[in-house]
Amino acid sequence: MDIYRDGALYLYGVVGESYWDEGFTASQVLLALAEHGRDQDITVHINSGGGVVDDGIAVYNALASHKGHVRVEIDAVALSSASLIAMAGDTVVMRAGALMMIHDPSTITIGPADAHARTIEQLDAYATQMAAIYAERSGKTVDEARSDMKAEIWLTSTQAVEQGYADEAEAAKAKAVAAFDYRVYAKAPKELHVTARKKGWSMNEPGSKPTATATTPSNKQEPPMGDKPNGGEAPDNTAVIAAAVKADRERRRSILALEEAKGRETLAAYFADETEDAIEKVKAALAAAPKASADPAKPQGAADASAALHEQRRLNGEGLGGGDGPKAKSDKSILASAADSRNKRR
Repeated sequence: MDIYRDGALYLYGVVGESYWDEGFTASQVLLALAEHGRDQDITVHINSGGGVVDDGIAVYNALASHKGHVRVEIDAVALSSASLIAMAGDTVVMRAGALMMIHDPSTITIGPADAHARTIEQLDAYATQMAAIYAERSGKTVDEARSDMKAEIWLTSTQAVEQGYADEAEAAKAKAVAAFDYRVYAKAPKELHVTARKKGWSMNEPGSKPTATATTPSNKQEPPMGDKPNGGEAPDNTAVIAAAVKADRERRRSILALEEAKGRETLAAYFADETEDAIEKVKAALAAAPKASADPAKPQGAADASAALHEQRRLNGEGLGGGDGPKAKSDKSILASAADSRNKRR
C-alpha cells in the first residue's frame, strides 16, 4: 500500500505485516519519512484497528523523533497499537465520530514453561513502556495510564480530548472504519461488531479477507490487545492469529533449514506444510528417512515418497489415522503428491 501521498502519511489498516495484506509496516513509514524530509512538517492520517506492538512502537519512535511538526489526524479509528502511534503527534486531532482505544498488550506462546515465562517478562516490559508513552501524552501518571490500559478504554473524540490523549475534536465527520475484525476486542462498540460481520472481516475463517472500504486505500498485533472473548464470536484478540501465523512461518523456515532436510527437501516440505509435529520430531523423522536417489535410473523423489509412505503407515498403526483424530493421507494421495512435486521440478 502506498502510505505516502501528497506530502502526507496515510496509516490505514493493520499495523505491521498482515495476512490480510491490508496495512502498513514500520519500514514503510521510515522510508516515507526519509522521502518527506526530517525537518518538514507532516500530517499523519490514522484509520487502523491495531496490529503488532513492535511495529507500533517503531512507528511511534520514528514520528516522535521527527524534527518537523507532526499533526496526527484520526480519520476513523485508532485502536490498540494504532492509538500508541497517535501519541507521537505534536497535535492530535480526532474527527467527529472517531474512536480511540487503549489496552494491554497480549500474545500467545507455544512451548515449555520457560518460554511462557519469557513471554510474561516481554509483555510486562511492553506494558511499562506503553504506559509511559500514554502518560507523557495525557499528563496522567504512569499508574493511571496503566489502569486505562488494563480497563480497555474506548474514547470518543470529546472524551479523548478530556483525558488528554488528543488535543482537538474536529467537526469533520469521521470516515468509514478500516477493514478489521473488531470482534476480537472485549469492549468494542456493537456497531463495529456488526460492521465486521456484515463485511466478512473475520479472523476465524481462513478463507476470509477484509475488503477495503471506500475510504481505505484499495491498492494496497503488541500484538493487538484485549482479554476476553465477545460472545464466543472470535478469538479474544488478534494476537492469537498474528502470532500463530508468524509461528507457522518460522516453523516452516526452521524445518527447511535443517541439516537433515538436505536431500530430503520434498519430505521436509511435507512435514512443514501438512503436519503440526514439533521440529525435533520432524528432525528425527528426516534423519531416519533415505535421501533422494542420485541414480538417474531411479525417479527423483521416489525415496521421499517411500519415506512419506512409511511415516503415514506408522501413524496409522498408532491409531492417529482413525476416526477420533486427523486422518492420515492415503498411500495413493502421497504418491500423487510426490508425482506432482516431480513434475514441478521438470
